[in-house]
Amino acid sequence: MLALATTSFTSAVFACASCGCTLSSDWGAQGLSSQAGWSVDVRLDALNQDQLRSGTGTISGANAGQVINPSTGNPAEVEKFTNNRYLTTTLDYNQGDAWGVTVTLPYIDRNHSTLGTGSDGANPGPNGDSYDSQGAGLGDVRVVGRYYGFSEAKNFGIQFGLKLPTGATSQMSNDGAIAVDPGLQLGTGTTDLILGAYYFDNLNQDWDYFVQAQFQSTLADGYMSNGGNGGSYRPGDSVNLTGGLRYHGFEAFTPEIQINARNANVDSGTVADTYATGGTLVYLTPGVSIPVTDRLSVHTHLQIPIYQNLNGIQLAPTSIFSVGASFKF
Repeated sequence: MLALATTSFTSAVFACASCGCTLSSDWGAQGLSSQAGWSVDVRLDALNQDQLRSGTGTISGANAGQVINPSTGNPAEVEKFTNNRYLTTTLDYNQGDAWGVTVTLPYIDRNHSTLGTGSDGANPGPNGDSYDSQGAGLGDVRVVGRYYGFSEAKNFGIQFGLKLPTGATSQMSNDGAIAVDPGLQLGTGTTDLILGAYYFDNLNQDWDYFVQAQFQSTLADGYMSNGGNGGSYRPGDSVNLTGGLRYHGFEAFTPEIQINARNANVDSGTVADTYATGGTLVYLTPGVSIPVTDRLSVHTHLQIPIYQNLNGIQLAPTSIFSVGASFKF
């Protein structure tokens, strides 16, 4: 399968702007099909954010520690790494004539380490705000319906749904002294509106493609306890574009290529990081799907960044590896 997709960030299931772009790992299991019935897709994403970036380039830890955060007037935070593992289960029902619904349940396992502010890039800064954290649990669940009864081909649809505040928002550092940044919590504490549209079709008997666009916006500010110093938090609105291309000329496997692109605004709120959040990401994502039975298939993808323009100073991955399986009932 060779896939070409621009981010929807399918939905942005990842908490931070620089984590990556949403991937349509199985098109049928994520609503990009007119075939009636139930399907489930389970996917593991692994990404290590270990590269400090600012704007469109990289920045050293030493140089990052000399930057002044204009939001606070103090030195910028210097983060060490964020290791993420996402186990995402997508359950889809397609009525076959006009509508369907997709439920996405993410389980997140994340380790994070920061040197805090005023660091020299190698040692913790002098301000007592360096910390290590580890969190695991359910993230924010997404429920997205679709209507595609516009034409006989049933290959164009609109999407509408919600991201629900099911993920925890009260995580503290490993020593319990510092609240974990809002963008690194398992959830955002907000209910978000999701609107989108998609189109898929065949180019010929061997090639097919899809394109998708989604917009996500928070309906109201959420609340972060922030270790007893709570306040409002609102993740930035995001626009996600996705496109994919597949080749069906091989019996044993289907290659694809995707382009995943995402633009997110800066977070806002009294406890939000209004400097080092948001940005624009574009990933090139080759992948392959292998049928095991008529109902079961496995798939793997590698997301490679081809453009990153991040606000402030953020950690970003050099690649994202995904592996999963899909089953049609």
